[in-house]
Amino acid sequence: MNLVETVILDDKAIGRAITRVAHEILEKNSGCENLVLIGIRTGGDHIAKIIHQRILAIEGTAVPQGAIDITMYRDDISSGVVRPLGKTDIPFAINDCHVILVDEVLYTGRTIRAAMDALMDLGRPRSIQLAVLIDRGHRELPIRADYVGRNVPSARDEQIEVLFDENKIPLEVCLMKPKQ
Repeated sequence: MNLVETVILDDKAIGRAITRVAHEILEKNSGCENLVLIGIRTGGDHIAKIIHQRILAIEGTAVPQGAIDITMYRDDISSGVVRPLGKTDIPFAINDCHVILVDEVLYTGRTIRAAMDALMDLGRPRSIQLAVLIDRGHRELPIRADYVGRNVPSARDEQIEVLFDENKIPLEVCLMKPKQ
């Protein structure tokens, strides 16, 4: 299928959105006590690192930050699509912490459900809050983001991609529509 690509956020707009999300996280949680950031591989972990840097700049405190692989928790394993098994890297306990789960694009909610299942196998957090760069709608599960960089209404036949540079810094967010 041929797609027409439209840039909907450039690097500056992405930076502003992530900074706002970091401020909202700190405001809702009254600072960063008992706060941990966990990014979903392979895009949310890069966004989580940037949120981590913003929180450090704002509060002067580094919050624990890790990454979770959800390959074995997905509900589409039997679909025949082979996904490489990634590595979960969470070198801290999540018990009694406020976990900020981070992903780049929220769509059906199935990735988030899988990530929550994986988190619960690691411990019992006090709360799980969701931060996403883009919320595109079309939920199949009752999942809602607590922190959203940008809402981007889209059609089901469209795609949204966050493009990263070689250092895993987001360059732009693109909406891909089928060619008419």
